[in-house]
Amino acid sequence: MELYILRHGEAGQRSSQPSDRVRPLTSAGKAEILEIAKALKIIGLKFDLIFTSPLKRAYETAMIVSEIYKIGDKVQTWNELAPEGKRTEVYSKISKLKEDSAVLIVGHQPLLGEIVNDIIHKGKSSPCNLLLKKGGLVRIRLLSKSNIPKGELRWVLSPRILRNIHKKNPK
Repeated sequence: MELYILRHGEAGQRSSQPSDRVRPLTSAGKAEILEIAKALKIIGLKFDLIFTSPLKRAYETAMIVSEIYKIGDKVQTWNELAPEGKRTEVYSKISKLKEDSAVLIVGHQPLLGEIVNDIIHKGKSSPCNLLLKKGGLVRIRLLSKSNIPKGELRWVLSPRILRNIHKKNPK
């Protein structure tokens, strides 16, 4: 299984919304995620399914990607991907997915970084803590889907790299 992990785009200020759960992407955040989604398509990535946190900024990020890929019917909300979600529940859901699928997960820090660390360090604690920037993407090749999936880190792409791919190949 190919597992792609994308952090949501830039969101509005915390104080401007009554609840952090409804904080949307800014117009700059939407534009950046649109460029990033187009870059993902340019480099030939394909997704069978997209799983997103229920928080508005992550959901909007997932929907922008799904619109570029024309797979809006393949977006599912996982409450486990909310910032207070439990990684073990995310792993349980991942374990039920098809081996030959390519899956995009959209969510938040620090949960996404913790998931990446668990998977690539086989559940062992590590001094490494991935800080995924907003709009950053990780690719992991899952080798097993046990209680804590095991996988190989294939690459990490910063939002800047993805935007540059789009700028050099606008379509």
